[in-house]
Amino acid sequence: MISEGQSVCLGPDIDTDLVIAGRYLRTKDRSIWAEHVFEDLDPALAPRLKGAVIVAGKNFGCGSSREQAAIAIRKAGVRAVIAPSFARIFFRNAINIGLPLIECDLPCTEGETIRFDLKAGWVEGAGERIPVPPLSPRMQEILAAGGLVEYWRKHR
Repeated sequence: MISEGQSVCLGPDIDTDLVIAGRYLRTKDRSIWAEHVFEDLDPALAPRLKGAVIVAGKNFGCGSSREQAAIAIRKAGVRAVIAPSFARIFFRNAINIGLPLIECDLPCTEGETIRFDLKAGWVEGAGERIPVPPLSPRMQEILAAGGLVEYWRKHR
């Protein structure tokens, strides 16, 4: 499955509190989370995320185990997050809610078109195609279903 989006460049060590501040977690309204995603990092970032691919530095999603961080990113319309490494719990939460993550150290230029194929295992950006480790077949099925809940609904 080939997908693409415009890059939004972020640095390393983006923790879950920067993704969605705790003050917004008093509501279960996911549209509020999407509206305020990354607000403490850059208040103007959320509107630029629809259809985007986040390209970040190492250790993306560190911090707490709250799945609301991955949900807020997905609800904001992000197509995928690319980083050299992810916090383990964030990685699993993202796959479980249907947010594709790609482990790759990709140079980033803001607004550049990024293309990727999770099944074939590659990312295109910065004028080159970079091979990436493909996700397991089960993870690919979960993503294709839209997340773990939808996957289990289809496989009862």
